Amino acid sequence: MCGRYAAFRSLQEVQRLFGTVNALPNDAPTWNMAPTRSAPVVRRHPETGDRHLDLLRWGLIPHWTKDLKEARQPINARSESAATTPMFRDALARRRCLVPVDTFYEWQVTPEGKIPHAIARADTMPLSFAGLWEGWRAPDGEVFRTFTILTTEACPALRHLHERMPVILEPADWIDWLGEVDSDYTQLLRPSTTKLRIWRVSTAVNNVRNDGPALLEPAT
Repeated sequence: MCGRYAAFRSLQEVQRLFGTVNALPNDAPTWNMAPTRSAPVVRRHPETGDRHLDLLRWGLIPHWTKDLKEARQPINARSESAATTPMFRDALARRRCLVPVDTFYEWQVTPEGKIPHAIARADTMPLSFAGLWEGWRAPDGEVFRTFTILTTEACPALRHLHERMPVILEPADWIDWLGEVDSDYTQLLRPSTTKLRIWRVSTAVNNVRNDGPALLEPAT
């Protein structure tokens, strides 16, 4: 699964790397992104088809939701069943997005407790998670745009930490995932072959109130 990550790269660089064209949103870097917060997401604009970088709230609210207070707002979606699950199938078909991430965290279960680890690309480029987005209109007319991150079976390098991992897409996959060309995008929902760097970090990351570069320092 993916329940915490870091997104600290400047939005100007994210815009350049992902080829977005809209005005940049006002957002601050974070080393401890948590569910219910707003995060930068790359999506194809439904009217123009251009790539936009927007802030969406982490935790999917399907457009058909009636009662927000009672609605599930999943932060992850199993890629193996997303096409047949009512919560995700419409978004998978029509509203796919990319979630730019610098590092994500996973907790290894040990007899001594859960030990947090940081995972990043070995080449220092940003990770690009496969996501789904939705727009939900409240009774007063306000629109909430939200997203979830697709997960898959963990690749061999991560199996000692957790059985699941986010779906990581390579730059060559982006046009397929965003629907800029006709293709079988479901073939992208697989364990990553990207070379990853993994290191143990402090339990300070456990507290969502903690933030800053120190969270990524190797634990001693």
